Parts: sequence; C-alpha cells; structure tokens
Amino acid sequence: MRIACPTQGRLDCVPIAAVELNHECRDEIIPILAALLAIYKDRELFRDIMDLVARDVNRDTKADRGREGMSYWEIVVLAAVRLGCNFDYDRLQDLAENHRTLRHVMGIGDWDDQRNFSWKRIRDNICLLRPETISAISHRIVAKGHEIDPLAVETVRVDSFVVETNIHYPTESSLLYDGTRKVLELCSRIAVDSGISGWRQWKHWRKQVRKLHQDISRASASKSEKKKKRVDELYVKLMKRVVEVLARADVLLENRDALSPESCLLVDELLVYMKRTRQVGDTAYRRIVLKEDVPNADKLFSIFEPHTQLYCRGKAAQENQFGRLVAVYEDGAGFITHHYLMSRDERDADIAVRETRIVQDRLNGGIMSISFDRGFDAPSQYDELVSIVPNVCLPKRSPRAFATQLKEGSESFLAARKAHPGVESAIGSLHSGNGLKRSRDRTETGFERYICLGILGRNLHVLGKMLIAQQSPDSRACYSRRKSAA
Repeated sequence: MRIACPTQGRLDCVPIAAVELNHECRDEIIPILAALLAIYKDRELFRDIMDLVARDVNRDTKADRGREGMSYWEIVVLAAVRLGCNFDYDRLQDLAENHRTLRHVMGIGDWDDQRNFSWKRIRDNICLLRPETISAISHRIVAKGHEIDPLAVETVRVDSFVVETNIHYPTESSLLYDGTRKVLELCSRIAVDSGISGWRQWKHWRKQVRKLHQDISRASASKSEKKKKRVDELYVKLMKRVVEVLARADVLLENRDALSPESCLLVDELLVYMKRTRQVGDTAYRRIVLKEDVPNADKLFSIFEPHTQLYCRGKAAQENQFGRLVAVYEDGAGFITHHYLMSRDERDADIAVRETRIVQDRLNGGIMSISFDRGFDAPSQYDELVSIVPNVCLPKRSPRAFATQLKEGSESFLAARKAHPGVESAIGSLHSGNGLKRSRDRTETGFERYICLGILGRNLHVLGKMLIAQQSPDSRACYSRRKSAA
C-alpha cells in the first residue's frame, strides 16, 4: 500500500509546509531541503511529481493493496538528498533515522521510532525510479527556477565529462579470471541443484585460473626483461585453461531437459557470462597470438559493466578514463537544463546539433546564446546550430583556425568564449558535490539512474540557494561565488 504523502497531523511533528530551516548553516543539505519545501508548497508541481513517481513505484502493483510501504514523498526526499549531498546509503539511513529536520520534511514525527529505514529498503525504493522519471522531475525543478530567474535560460554553456563506472582497472587476465570465476560458480550451482556430477573440483579449477592471472600480473609489473618475456607464454596457458572451462560449461548445457526448474533460472545468466568471457578471450588471442591492434570498439573493459568505454583524453594525472561520456547544458543560473549519456561509439561532435535542438524545443526557444568546447566542432556543424540558436560560440578544432577566430570574432563570440570555462565549475561540483566522478551503482540502468540523481541533486541545490537568497539575502546558506550572469 502506498500513499503520496502523510496527511494526518501529528502532535510530535510540525506540518511539512511549516518546517523552518537554519539559514546560517552552511551544510549542503539546507538548500536541498529548502527546494523540497518549495516543491511541497507548490501543490500543482507537487501533484505532478507524485504522479510521475507513482507510475514507477506501482507499475505492476496497486497502490491500495498490500503492506504499507514508503510514501512517494519519502522516496523523492531520500532520492534528492542521496546525491544532492553525495551520501552513500549508510549515511542516508542514519540521517533518515536521526536528522530531525529531514524527518519533519518527510512528515515523520519525533515519537515515531518504529519506521524501518534500513539502507536496503531505501535502496530498493529509490531503484524503483526509472532514469526517465528522475530526468522529468529535474526538468520541472529547472522550470521552477526559471520562474524566479527568467533570464537564466538565455545563456547556455555545453561541455562533456567522463563518469567512471564501478569497475577495477581492466586487464585481459583479470577480465578472463572474472568471467571464468562467474562461469564456474554458476555451473557448480546448476550441477548441485540438478544432481549432475563432474563439478566437485570447480574451486580447484578456479584456483588454477587465479594463479595464472597472478603470475601474469607479477610478470607484467616486473622490471626484469626475462620475466616480461614470459607474459605471452602465460597468457596462452591462461586462454587454454579458460577454453577448457567454457567447454565443460557447454557440456553441462547440452541437455537442458535434465536441469531442475531452479537451475533454469541461472542458465540465462550463465550464457551471458560465457559470451562475455569468450569476447575477452577473442580479443586477447588477436592481440597476443596474432599480434593485431584491436580497436576499442571490439574490446570489453568489464565483465560486469559491459557498457564501459575507454577514453584517452590526455587529462593531467589521469590520461585514461573508464566510463561513459556525459554532455551537460548549464544555463546562466547554474541549472543543468539538459544532459545526455553518450553511447560507447559517440563523441561530442556527434550529438551537438541533435541535443541542442531537443533542449531548445523543451525551453520554448528561450536560448539566445550557446557556447561549446572545441571538441564539438565538425564540418557544417556551425550552420546547423545557428538555425537553432541565434548566437553560437563554436571554436574551431584546428589551433590555427581557432587563433583566427579569436582575432576576427565578434564581440558576442569573444564574450561567450570568455565565460565558457565557467562550465568546468559546474562539472567540478557534479564531481565533488554530487558523486558523478565515479558511479557507485551497478548495471547500465543503475548507471543512468545514478547520473540522473546527481543532476537532480545539483538542480535542487541551485534552486534552494535561489529561494534562500530571496528570504535571507545575507545568510550563509545562500552564499555563492557565481556572478550575476553566466
């Protein structure tokens, strides 16, 4: 059973609309709570967001049936605070149980100590929200902010950054070990459940593969040329061992009719890990035995997060990054009006026109000026962008052509180019304040949801500061180094 929000008044809790915040507190949770209170008081916006959440939470269930679950409002509050303040689920559980103001914003009284806010329950409820729903809520937050600052929408800055996936550093030996380990574990469970013999030594086989992986790691890290020459030989042994394990798994799956119903549930998962392990083995064979230069598009950088891509962006102290590129559109007030998670084979120049058209349509043609980084430049890109936004700052990729642009550029071009590096501040805030340097969630859907939660937290933080500045202009909670115009 689910409800949108508690409506029964309590003696131990003030009404949600009457909750007071300490505007002299500099903690990041204060602007988040201020924005959430503004959403609650705007009844039309509140009902709109509750309807969005209800569609996800009760997709396959009825809201008036079953045990009492977390209300939609509690889910929204905890989802907003999670990455709005860059908390993990353990910290979020502690705050949900002990932070008095946060509990009052959720409509929970001081005497109510029976509510279960375990980290697993919080995680399971937040994970009911789809990335599209979180993005839709974020767009409504931005629209609320544009009511306060209508001119913010006119100036937009665009850049992209890599959000790292939750993986270890990928080497072919470690990926082969990961894949083989999962295949052996699943096969042993299937064999035990179905009463099939021949898998008693699966732990010994796993230990053999791990030993070869460790030998490769030590030889690769050694400064001895003699040991380094053994790397290819060890890789061949590892690949042979992996092929033997996969062949045993194929034999196990030959007669699926003999498998128990419980084992059949594991077969699909086993087939996925076998396919990924074979892909890593194929690229390792091409690189080591055939001496080919394997393109990144053919490589797999994680057995568990196959959507991960390698980016060689030449950043200081971090030349290679494993994750996915995310493009963000920041307006003059600091709101992230739009973001786009690029696929593995997309780059900045591929999405500039399409995504700019989408965000311009959503903002009803309000963008008057937009600036990009040099990586977004491509032939005929400028002409298409000018047809969407009147003033476009798109630096040329060529250093010589870019220098000519700076000499001959218009006043609006130079002003936009000068202001453009400010978007790096937004990206830095997303990294350090909203947890978007490295995703802590797993699976591709979880990765997308994590990014959307970080963007939502950022927009709530900006909206909260704007609202506090209206009430208490000199308070510490609304202090910002942002200039009046982007």
